[in-house]
Amino acid sequence: MENGKKKVAVIMGSDSDLPVVSKAINRLKAFGIPVEAHVMSAHRTPAAAMDFAWNAAANGFGVIIAAAGKAAHLAGVIAAHTILPVIGIPVKSSTLDGLDSLLSTVQMPSGIPVATVAIDGAENAAILAAQILAVNDPSLQAQLKTMKREMEAGVLEKDRRLSVELNG
Repeated sequence: MENGKKKVAVIMGSDSDLPVVSKAINRLKAFGIPVEAHVMSAHRTPAAAMDFAWNAAANGFGVIIAAAGKAAHLAGVIAAHTILPVIGIPVKSSTLDGLDSLLSTVQMPSGIPVATVAIDGAENAAILAAQILAVNDPSLQAQLKTMKREMEAGVLEKDRRLSVELNG
């Protein structure tokens, strides 16, 4: 824990996933949430992934985000070895445009839940992680409420401009 705040782990199956997960890392940092990023593979480093997951809560993490493409077993392997919430980001692959990753991430057996966001949906993964941590963090709750109000104001302004342009 950093300054008494729970950290979020962002685990990617390959460093080639960094362009996707960097959106999650940046969003978490913008919320002031301590974040650690690591490369671990469900298939090439299963013992390291298991060890990380088993010890994540004791090491001050509150949520784990796991991003992987193709077979995309990383989130499930992590979820099998922790009691922390796990959010899976299916990464778009060259073969099936990310559908393979999505199905591998979302189809978890009973007892091993993985919250799954859209293909390459790293920013939503970060927001969901923030919402989970905000359950016990009034400061984070306030930031999320502000974000929602800003999104609403942005849409209303776009509507106003479009209405003026199209309707006179």
